[in-house]
Amino acid sequence: MSNHRIGVRVNGRKVEAEVESRLLLVDFLREHLRLTGTHVGCDTSHCGACTVIVDGRGVKSCTYLAVQADGREVLTIEGLARDGEFHPLQQAFWDKHALQCGYCTPGMIMSALYLLSINPRPSEDAVRHGIAGNLCRCTGYRFIVDAIIDAAAKMEKP
Repeated sequence: MSNHRIGVRVNGRKVEAEVESRLLLVDFLREHLRLTGTHVGCDTSHCGACTVIVDGRGVKSCTYLAVQADGREVLTIEGLARDGEFHPLQQAFWDKHALQCGYCTPGMIMSALYLLSINPRPSEDAVRHGIAGNLCRCTGYRFIVDAIIDAAAKMEKP
């Protein structure tokens, strides 16, 4: 197996590493960088627990190679909070009780972040469509949708 040297900016920090060409981004984040907030749920991109933002786009890191991230900007759930303060999406998930077991939550928040970057004031239908690639087996989605709409309103305020 061939190795490749990559340089990636993860949560604002430049990271250089030598990785196998077949290493998945999710494994690079979890095993090499110890950023374990990105979860592995299905290894097929169906559940969305592994969603991260790469160059401003939501991607399923369980089907994205680490070498594809070379020269790119990667944002994980660990990169959202600033100065000990939750990101508005994280706070809204907490305030609206939009989690139960929490396994899907990081991927759900990252998908919501991507959605809000392209549609800052989504309707309920748009939110449901935007998180359709993320599965939650606990909540029934109602509180998740409410949290995303609440966060959108708070993020829009100056």
